[in-house]
Amino acid sequence: MFLQGPHGPFFYDLSKAISQSGADVTKIGFNEGDRFFWRNRSTFVAFTKPYEQWPKFVEDFLGDGITDLVIYGDTRPLHKAAVEAAKRLGIRVHCFEEGYLRPYWVTYERGGVNGYSRLMGMSVNTMREALSHVDNDQPEAPARWGDMRQHILLGAVYHWHILFRNRRFTNYKTHRDSPVSHEFWLHFKRLVTRPAHAFRRWRATQAIKRNGFVYHLSLLQLSHDSSIRSHSEFTGMAEFMRICVEAFAKKAPKHHHLVFKSHPLEDDRQPLSKVADQLATEFDLTGRIHFVRGGKLAELLDYARSVVTINSTAAQQALWRGLPVKALGAGVFCKPEFTSDQALEDFFAAPKKPDLTAYRDYRQFLLMTSQITGGYYSRRGRVRLVRQVVDMVLSEQDPYDALETDSASPVQQFQVVK
Repeated sequence: MFLQGPHGPFFYDLSKAISQSGADVTKIGFNEGDRFFWRNRSTFVAFTKPYEQWPKFVEDFLGDGITDLVIYGDTRPLHKAAVEAAKRLGIRVHCFEEGYLRPYWVTYERGGVNGYSRLMGMSVNTMREALSHVDNDQPEAPARWGDMRQHILLGAVYHWHILFRNRRFTNYKTHRDSPVSHEFWLHFKRLVTRPAHAFRRWRATQAIKRNGFVYHLSLLQLSHDSSIRSHSEFTGMAEFMRICVEAFAKKAPKHHHLVFKSHPLEDDRQPLSKVADQLATEFDLTGRIHFVRGGKLAELLDYARSVVTINSTAAQQALWRGLPVKALGAGVFCKPEFTSDQALEDFFAAPKKPDLTAYRDYRQFLLMTSQITGGYYSRRGRVRLVRQVVDMVLSEQDPYDALETDSASPVQQFQVVK
């Protein structure tokens, strides 16, 4: 049984591959966007009842012969209730998420992702033991995402169907705070403003690279993302930015600067560039606080002194380069061997470098288990991903157990999508 997936046809493509194995599949949808991207109407079940009835509905549905539940993200209220019911009934839960080693990898785990992942309780030594019989080279971290335009476009199409064709789903509620009309407008605005933002981003990045100052890089996330809401104590990026600037002002050397880089999908629900300017003025740091909107992370990482984040998996590109990383939230990469335990102001003063050998072992473990090359949003990425992940979904073992028993899926060829 499939619930909501990433915007676009990935879940439907995966369901077709699973059906070819002889398994029956079904999809429960909650809006016209879900319905539009699921092309087989005979296997689509529309949930149109009030959401208060969902927990009982999904438990009854799962108990009627369902063996597996497939979801994208595990913290949406609808998904959370379904996961709880599935676990009570002994049903396997397959979780997809954006890649822990973005870009060009996606995450596939059983039971939970991010702060609910099995990785949270695994030590690096445990991972090394599992890798003891594996001999693979480490691939380079790609420098760009690759299918951002498709991601934004599919999001706009999804919300357009909800906004203009959702009459059947009168009880639909988005899992986000803003209404669907606002979500559609934000996706549409990102599409039409991409050229202007690209120019401003290029200009800001070039200025940082040319001026030659030492800088610390702060990675901003989406305030409405589940990693922030469910696995950190922060309410949004403005709060995180204030904490960073305050700590930076206390102990950072006077010749150091602080660069905030927004998430590639930042939609200006709150004008973070203005927040950066206001904080610079408040803490008397004008000229030392910078803001870069989205773009390629590699360009800024190549010159950075350190990286600060809440729990963005993008920090792993910094760890791959051997940069000191400070995380203020819970994340799968937050291991004592390679994320700093210093107070934030002390980190800005003299950041400790990670144990690079430990991080490389951790990274190889992920690449041999839960990280799959491909993508959700481009056609080429979906074809590659489905081809690799379908056998993993159909397997009796989850990716981590498969590695320990020397039966890991042969999908991990350490190739990068071009």
